Amino acid sequence: MHPHPLVLFNRARLVCCALALFVMLSGCASPIIARVSSFQQWPTDVAGSQFGFLAPVDHTRELEQASYASLVAIQLVKQGLQPAASGQQARILIDMSVTSQLENRSYSSPIYQDQYVYRPGFRDAAGRIYPGYWMPDPFGPRYVGNQLLMETVQVSHLRLRLLDTLGPAGSSPRTVFESTATHEGRPAPLSAVVPYLVRAVFEDFPGANGRVQIVRFKPDTGEIIRQ
Repeated sequence: MHPHPLVLFNRARLVCCALALFVMLSGCASPIIARVSSFQQWPTDVAGSQFGFLAPVDHTRELEQASYASLVAIQLVKQGLQPAASGQQARILIDMSVTSQLENRSYSSPIYQDQYVYRPGFRDAAGRIYPGYWMPDPFGPRYVGNQLLMETVQVSHLRLRLLDTLGPAGSSPRTVFESTATHEGRPAPLSAVVPYLVRAVFEDFPGANGRVQIVRFKPDTGEIIRQ
C-alpha cells in the first residue's frame, strides 16, 4: 500500500525540528557540505510514471526510514513522477539506505605563546638612570610548536538507487540512477542530516553520468549556496 502524496508531505514535515537543531549545531560560519557522486542512465520517457519503495531492510527503524522515504518521494514528485496507488504497479522502484558512524580523528594544531622581552636600563645625557623592565613582545605571540588534538567526526551516508521495471518480460529491474551523498561534521541527530543529503542528491537531477559534486548549504537558512 502506497501513501497518498499529502501523507508523504506530512511525514516530511516531521523532520523540520531536527533539521533546525542541526542548523544550530552546525554553527553560524561554516556551510553544511555534502559530497555527492552519481551515475545515471535516466529514461527519457519516464515523466508521469509511478514510483514505489522497496521494503526497508532494518525493520527496527521502519518509522524513521518512512520519514526519509517521504523526503525522496517529494523530490521525485518535483521530477514529474507520481506515487503508485495501492495495488498499482510502479515503474520506478526506490532502494535507499542511510548509515552514520562516529570516527575519532587526530589533527595537528599550532601553538602560539605570549612572550615578554626585557628592555635594559639606561642612563640619559643628564645622568639619570632608568631601570630595565619586562614588556610584552611588540611582535605579538610567537609560534612555539604543534600539538596533537583529537576530535569526534560524524560521517553520514545516503545511498539511493532508482530501478526501472520497464523491460522485456521476465527481466529484472535495471538501475537507472544511483547516488551516494556523504556529510562529515560534528555529531548531530541523523534525522537532521538526511534532509540535506537528499536535497544534495537531487541537485540538478539526474545530472551527468559519473558526476561528482560538492553541495553547500547556508547554515542559517538551509538554502543551497550557488556559485
